[in-house]
Amino acid sequence: MRCRIGVYVCMCGSNISDYVDVEKVREIAAENPCVVLAKTTMFACSDSTQKEIIEDIKVNELNAIVIASCSPKLHLFTFRNVAERAGLNPYNYVQVNIREQCSWAHSDNPKFATLKAIQLVKAGIDKAKNSVSLEPIMIKAEHSALVIGAGITGMKAALALANTGTKVTLIEKEHYVGGRIAQWNRLFPHNDPAEKLVKTLYEEIIINDNIYLYTGAELISKSGSVGNFIVKIKIKPRYFKSGYLIEQCIEKAIESCPVEFDDPFNYGLTKIKAIQQNHIGQFPYYPVIDMSKCTKCGICTDICADIDLEQKEEELELNIGAILIATGAESYQPPSGEFGYGVIPGVITLQMFRRLIDLNGEKLIYNHKQIKRIAYIYCVGSRQYDGENQYCSRYCCTAAVHTSLIVKEKFPEIVNIHLTRGVRTYGKQEILYNKSNLQKDIYLQFDDTPPEISEENGMINIKVVDILTVKKTIELDIDLVVLVTSMVPRKNKELENILKLPIGRDKFYNEVHPKLKPVETMIDGVFIGGNCQAPMNISESVKSSLSAVSKMNALIGKGEIQLEPSLATIDKSICVWCDECTKICPSDAIIKTEYNGKPVAEINEANCKGCGMCLPVCPTNAIQLIGYSDVEIESMIDALASYSPEFTI
Repeated sequence: MRCRIGVYVCMCGSNISDYVDVEKVREIAAENPCVVLAKTTMFACSDSTQKEIIEDIKVNELNAIVIASCSPKLHLFTFRNVAERAGLNPYNYVQVNIREQCSWAHSDNPKFATLKAIQLVKAGIDKAKNSVSLEPIMIKAEHSALVIGAGITGMKAALALANTGTKVTLIEKEHYVGGRIAQWNRLFPHNDPAEKLVKTLYEEIIINDNIYLYTGAELISKSGSVGNFIVKIKIKPRYFKSGYLIEQCIEKAIESCPVEFDDPFNYGLTKIKAIQQNHIGQFPYYPVIDMSKCTKCGICTDICADIDLEQKEEELELNIGAILIATGAESYQPPSGEFGYGVIPGVITLQMFRRLIDLNGEKLIYNHKQIKRIAYIYCVGSRQYDGENQYCSRYCCTAAVHTSLIVKEKFPEIVNIHLTRGVRTYGKQEILYNKSNLQKDIYLQFDDTPPEISEENGMINIKVVDILTVKKTIELDIDLVVLVTSMVPRKNKELENILKLPIGRDKFYNEVHPKLKPVETMIDGVFIGGNCQAPMNISESVKSSLSAVSKMNALIGKGEIQLEPSLATIDKSICVWCDECTKICPSDAIIKTEYNGKPVAEINEANCKGCGMCLPVCPTNAIQLIGYSDVEIESMIDALASYSPEFTI
């Protein structure tokens, strides 16, 4: 039993003290015979107060402390470090949340907020009294990482990890790296070609001895735990024997291939064969056969001996310390009829339009018609009040404005008309918006009433209620409508199931906390970066992935990992192996083993999160949670039940 406890009640400026009588809380806390010191403080987290607490612990020989302040999500480790610097075991510190749970929750009833704070502090004191000194668990960590996705984000992350000395396996599901960037060609804000960026990163990767790049590869299984994941990767063949091909041979093979279909890279604007050479901006510069289209007619093998249609998939097993997900996002695909898409021939998406620009020469031609007037409709599939995608995709406005600049530069006679719901070219991207205005682009703004689109005599008619002209209805005759579509999560159920990735309300992969743990997931050792997490532009995606790199390096760079000791523990002498705990565990942390010749459950410490879900399902009460034992929890319940008469409501 610990009977030299210090209690600190934080005012948090006025966040707590405006609604909670902190002096009353301190007075009642001081009445507990185990409390030898009770104080109020303006900001418990400030440097001066931290130094004061350290001094108090040393002078008063405190063997536990209770700090009543904000959520432990914010300052749990702050005060653990304070305890440690004072020579006190950090797990003999208890934080009580009287800001979010009392002050903010009951600002309409200060008396009740104070009563609740008193009871919570009492419970915290009893928990501290029964707390035990714990030591972190140390496990071995492989100094290697798996990066899933070889777009710009994944390649930058792989290079950064490799430069720290980490062995990196970089896998890409497609046969070419760079993601969708190559389809956009020129990138904002610098206007450089995408090919230059992708080529630079690819060339750096292939000469880096710490990076192993596999294209046509995907994760098919994961086992183990943080620091020592065992992953299996499936690698699809390209159906070519060597990397040194005679271009003339390949050209003839492609020309002779009888299978032709719409080229997805160019959004169906051109055709492609089952034997494919990479497009400009795609690397490696090496062909591949699309076996989902190939009929194995054998014509190509007669022309080019390097083609092998019987190549098989390979599997690779690796030991990995940490995993980064950088799988990117997809563009919203409008359903048939949305703004005339799929019904009116002159309605296309922004992505398709960018390919159309690159494929045209001196004049912009679409459907055998010269384009002179273009309308861009913003927020298609984004900010939907009655749809799934209620978020703003952020990058779309800048992408549309930048495209209009490219159009005007290449086809000066074209008129650009932007139909927006408010332009969000944030930061330095505002420069692009200004250039668009200077080149006399027209901007109209609609609200919740979307533009109406119809077609007559080969011309597209748009009616829009423009709030910039006091809600006048404006009619436009347009040659081409470009739908500025949003970013949506990439569909990859298999990967999500393998890694147990948490999904947010927006369907993107979810971080633990947007400020405190912005690139970490609930699965230890699994990180996220870039557009798989949220809509971002290239710069933001790269910064996100580099943040994940710093976290991964800190985790596995030392060769061992420190884990929280607040884990489940099993008394094997009374365990009857009913299997109920394994069914309920969300982290695969419970395994079957033997004890004295009988089957029992055992905790895999590396996987256990200390969530406690296994405790209530155990019929023999064989499971306890270290740091939250029955003794500690029952003492807290008793404290919560003992009301102060003068504050009873």
